[in-house]
Amino acid sequence: MPTPAPASRPATDPDVNPADYDAWYATPRGRWIGETEYALAQRGLAPQPGDSLLDVGCGTGWFTRRAAADGLVATGLDPNPAWLDYARAHGSPALSWVEGDARDLPFADASFDHVLSIAALCFVDDERQAVAEVVRVARRRFAMGWLNRSSLLYRQKGRGGGSSAYRGARWHTAAEVRALFSGLPVRDLTLRSAIFLPSATRSARMLERIVPGVLPWGGMLLAAGEKA
Repeated sequence: MPTPAPASRPATDPDVNPADYDAWYATPRGRWIGETEYALAQRGLAPQPGDSLLDVGCGTGWFTRRAAADGLVATGLDPNPAWLDYARAHGSPALSWVEGDARDLPFADASFDHVLSIAALCFVDDERQAVAEVVRVARRRFAMGWLNRSSLLYRQKGRGGGSSAYRGARWHTAAEVRALFSGLPVRDLTLRSAIFLPSATRSARMLERIVPGVLPWGGMLLAAGEKA
């Protein structure tokens, strides 16, 4: 079975093939999960066409390309050159791809209108430093997603160090995610969650439509806010 959840495995894992990883998004389950997570992030950013966006930990560039499809001027950043080569080969020439470390972003302060990162920082050794860097390079808003320890997904895939695509990931509670922003120049920080039932069945999709995102039980916790 291909990767069971989007953006949830580090691109540096030698067991993952970028083509297989990206192909998972073309499956019904992968497309639904990817679009659901992207929609939550899009609501947190509230971008306008023509705004610039940086996708930190872009991997194969699925979320980067998705943002570009909404008219954003998108740049993807990842530490793995092989995965960036794949992203370049499968993305529009208008997209930009940069090799770099989330803990030391190679951009000036306030370089992008918005910064996005979906379940990538949970694989970074110093998450607090990476969060500070995301805030630093954002001009307006940011949206960062983490794997949620208070979720069904954690009970299925996260225990004992994680299994399959989740091996080595850090899972956080809502309180832990909020603590990562302590002392940083942010305001109006909100936490929402998505993917309450990761099965992506008809029942899961129905539940996703009726359960409020403010409930912190979805597989992904998304922190969004404004640069102060």
